[in-house]
Amino acid sequence: MNQIFESDRISFVEVAECLVNDYLEMINDESNYKRFAGGTAKTYTAEQEIKWVRKKLEEKALVFSMIEKKSGKFIGNIELMHPTDSDGELGIGITAKMQNVGFGTEAVNALTEYAMRQLGMNRVYLRTNPQNSRAIHVYQKCGFKEYDRTDEHVFMQRVR
Repeated sequence: MNQIFESDRISFVEVAECLVNDYLEMINDESNYKRFAGGTAKTYTAEQEIKWVRKKLEEKALVFSMIEKKSGKFIGNIELMHPTDSDGELGIGITAKMQNVGFGTEAVNALTEYAMRQLGMNRVYLRTNPQNSRAIHVYQKCGFKEYDRTDEHVFMQRVR
């Protein structure tokens, strides 16, 4: 796996086919991931995930798998979607067994810094489910400010 950048406890690597089983465990988790990730009831297969990995690599998408340095365990994925020269939309998913130990805060800060310092972006924005109070708390801790809200989404941004 090719490391792109790192933080204190996390290696941010290119998505990889060798992590497909980890991806499937995370995205097919009904009680954790699915209820906040757009509400999809779809269950993904290994074939679909391999296709997704190949597409992201071909597109040179700014999506990274997070690996705990100490244990080598998969934490989740984080992405800058719809990137332009000035901004990108943050998306993150963390597997249930790696939550509640600060990886979300560390990852959001690391990706935002990478976007601003390495990629020259001036703004990172996101949208999240208004029911996901844990995520909103993490984003606020990382300096994101709410700029809009609907019944379906809370819109937040961090500006350089």
